[in-house]
Amino acid sequence: MTNPNGMPDNPGDPENTDPEATSADFAEQAADDAAARQAEDPEAGHDAEVEPEIDPALEAEIDAALADVDVDIDPDADGDGVVTDIEQQLAERTEDLQRVTAEYANYRRRTERDRAGIIDTAKAGVVSQLLPILDDLDLAEQHGDLAEGPLKTFADKLLNTLTGLKVEAFGATGDTFDPEIHEAVQDLSEGDTKVLGTVLRKGYRFNDKLIRNAMVIIADPEQ
Repeated sequence: MTNPNGMPDNPGDPENTDPEATSADFAEQAADDAAARQAEDPEAGHDAEVEPEIDPALEAEIDAALADVDVDIDPDADGDGVVTDIEQQLAERTEDLQRVTAEYANYRRRTERDRAGIIDTAKAGVVSQLLPILDDLDLAEQHGDLAEGPLKTFADKLLNTLTGLKVEAFGATGDTFDPEIHEAVQDLSEGDTKVLGTVLRKGYRFNDKLIRNAMVIIADPEQ
């Protein structure tokens, strides 16, 4: 039953509803139409992406700045541009090996240096024990007892052996006085220039290391 204006008394009655005009059917049809348009034009329904424009002068400045940058990137092991776990582990193990090798080299140098120092100290101790014998030989030479004979032969052999061990005697009459290596027991000088007047006991160096000062009497240089 309808009203005079053409509308049914009960529009919601299923008998008065047009199946072709329901909202569900309309929504389904609209979705199908949208899908068809999307298939025909993938860009339909989406705003076109607009790339920002870059000032050419600014872009040139950026390129020039980047050209001066030196980027140091370690290449991967196989050059495929991808660092795998195995390659990372290999790099770490290689770094560990290099570090251990460097530490071992430093240890060897330090050990050799310490061993050489210990050997030199031991030799210097032995030479120090022989210095009284050298003093006696110097006195014998001053008295003319080393001109010839078995004592001269012994003295020559001992001195040659010590020379081979880099043992050097110093302190001779006329040498400039040096308080660092000369021990003065008497100063007979009157001027500012001081020399060795009398050498009471020679000094000795071993391998350029001082092991005993020379005992001297200071005097003026001869005019």
